[in-house]
Amino acid sequence: MSQGKHAEARELMFNGALLFFSYNQQNSAADLSMLVLEVLEKSDTKVEDEILENLAKLFSLMDPNSPERVAFVSRALKWSTGGAGKLGHPKFHQLLAVILWKEQNYSESRYHFLHSSDGEGCAQMLVEYSSSRGYRSEVDMFVAQAVLQFLCLKNKNSASVVFSTYTEKHPSIERGPPFVQPLLNFIWFLLLAVEGGKLTVFTVLCEQYQPSLKRDPMYNEYLDRIGQLFFGVPPKQSPSYGGLLGNLLNSLMGSGEEDDIAEEAHEDSSPIELD
Repeated sequence: MSQGKHAEARELMFNGALLFFSYNQQNSAADLSMLVLEVLEKSDTKVEDEILENLAKLFSLMDPNSPERVAFVSRALKWSTGGAGKLGHPKFHQLLAVILWKEQNYSESRYHFLHSSDGEGCAQMLVEYSSSRGYRSEVDMFVAQAVLQFLCLKNKNSASVVFSTYTEKHPSIERGPPFVQPLLNFIWFLLLAVEGGKLTVFTVLCEQYQPSLKRDPMYNEYLDRIGQLFFGVPPKQSPSYGGLLGNLLNSLMGSGEEDDIAEEAHEDSSPIELD
């Protein structure tokens, strides 16, 4: 490092970490993994797919329950977007999501898929999540939440892909549209309305499907945000969401991500929980 040979130093630390992991020396391997990040931070290295894949490899080898893993992923995500307080590089989120999916850590996998651009992968994970852990009566709620949250993140394309893939591949959903479940019909109409951008269509849609939307108290919060983003609805005058929403926001994974998420939410003037 003192000689400015950053690439060589990074490779040395990376290979050393892999060696320690191969002998199940978790603490030493985690220390070297953090040094890999230190090299990246100090050398102003550009984000490249190969580096993101190497960081994901280190993450996959760490003990899922170790505090070092949480610290590592938080710091790695911050580096992947230049430390500007954003939520991390979409490619890195996608790699992390797949690793966590293989570990059957569906809730954290879902969080990372939301911040990637992999709507198809997210849908396939949600099908498995719903089939193995969810109630049959809630198959529609798994994808509804994902679509609404993708839209809150201004990702129309992934919202559409996750919906079409999920409804096509889920064994408990009959082919549509129209669908047997009213909530799925609402999401289908909502995606069409977002493309059209007409406020009257959006308003009528939300009114007609209120019985379905009342199944989860968060749905109307998401729809308030979607109305602002895609239909020109003015934001609520309330300075911030407190209570339940504030507590949910703090439940997001990662020791350093809460501050980043809160900061970005504050910039958007409407913090919405995406856990």
